[in-house]
Amino acid sequence: MIKHLDFNTPIKGITAFTTERGEVNPRNKYSDFNVCNYTGDDALHVLDCRMMLCMNLGIDMDSLVMPHQTHSARVAVIDDAYMRLDIDKQETALEGVDALVTKLNGVCIGVNTADCVPIILADDKAGVIAAVHAGWRGTVAGIAAQAVKAMLKLGAKAHDIHAVMGPSICQECFEVGDEVVDEFSKAGFDTDAIVKRNAITGKAHIDLRKANAMILARAGVDNVNTQCECSKCNNKRYFSARTLGIKSGRTFTAVIKG
Repeated sequence: MIKHLDFNTPIKGITAFTTERGEVNPRNKYSDFNVCNYTGDDALHVLDCRMMLCMNLGIDMDSLVMPHQTHSARVAVIDDAYMRLDIDKQETALEGVDALVTKLNGVCIGVNTADCVPIILADDKAGVIAAVHAGWRGTVAGIAAQAVKAMLKLGAKAHDIHAVMGPSICQECFEVGDEVVDEFSKAGFDTDAIVKRNAITGKAHIDLRKANAMILARAGVDNVNTQCECSKCNNKRYFSARTLGIKSGRTFTAVIKG
């Protein structure tokens, strides 16, 4: 169910992980393990998976926090005030949010992806962690940099932040139209560094992981592990929207400290 993610430099007291699909039923696009509740899965299945995850982590359901992502550049801070809100207000606070930041111990924050890049950030010295969902729109909008800014406000230092990326679509699989390349160019990316053309089709392929590593570097974060599996190439292990469609399960990539 859980696969641990490794930062380039080992850090104590912080655990980053991603979930795996488990036993896959080819007739069920949500099999076997899915904690995302807004892509069409049965609510009871999602609840069962969340309960199983919390038991594995040794936390209460209230300590499992994930946003309703919309490919935005919005970041939410999970603090004591948030934890005291009733469930309806918590859901409102996480609507349209694509990154979470916290200093709380024993609270698991994470994002759901199915080809987009999940990024875990951690400053173990300051005790600040973050989980980021970076699709191409969020990447263009600089969601990773916004998460770093939120971490700095909580006491983190950019040079102390470690980053690791989870399962996401590789450059070979991420074919895009020229209009997407134009959006990256308008946002100031060096497209020569992140875009290559298929020699046969002429189609553009973007390296989303490298693009986000460039964003993090500009934000002062250089300790970044971009080595991860491709969600599309390994769609029996991880969910892939390009393989299964949007109405399918999601891979949960998360971090917890303490």
